[in-house]
Amino acid sequence: MGCLEALEQPRNTVPSGLPIILVSAVCLIDKEGRIFLAQRPEGKSMSGLWEFPGGKVDEGESPEFALCRELDEELGIDVRECCLTPIAFASHSYEKFHLLMPVYACRMWNGTPQSKEGQAFKWVQPKEMYDMPMPEADIPLIAQILDRL
Repeated sequence: MGCLEALEQPRNTVPSGLPIILVSAVCLIDKEGRIFLAQRPEGKSMSGLWEFPGGKVDEGESPEFALCRELDEELGIDVRECCLTPIAFASHSYEKFHLLMPVYACRMWNGTPQSKEGQAFKWVQPKEMYDMPMPEADIPLIAQILDRL
């Protein structure tokens, strides 16, 4: 649904009392212009869906620091905060929490991404993201990211 169609619908409201979860994510872009997506592993919520790598921001962490930590833990790559450029932002209510997620572009890192937590991953052409099953919060990010690449 586009913005004009949405204006004709009743306004959505964020249910009161939902905890707000801050997560940071990255759009890793390789030299061929492909984007890295990870598949949520079995046993986790939204398993099987494809997402941008990242994770929760712990108390006392900046979103950039948390993202660098998560990329090391999940993919074994070394990313520096100065290599992250903010390009998109998600604000989405799920049943049990409200997600706030800044998304950063990153074209430089040390190491080769590997599956340290058993998740599948793949490099896709940017427009292929529209064909990937993704969490609800990630779907509007595709257009934001394509506009900024």
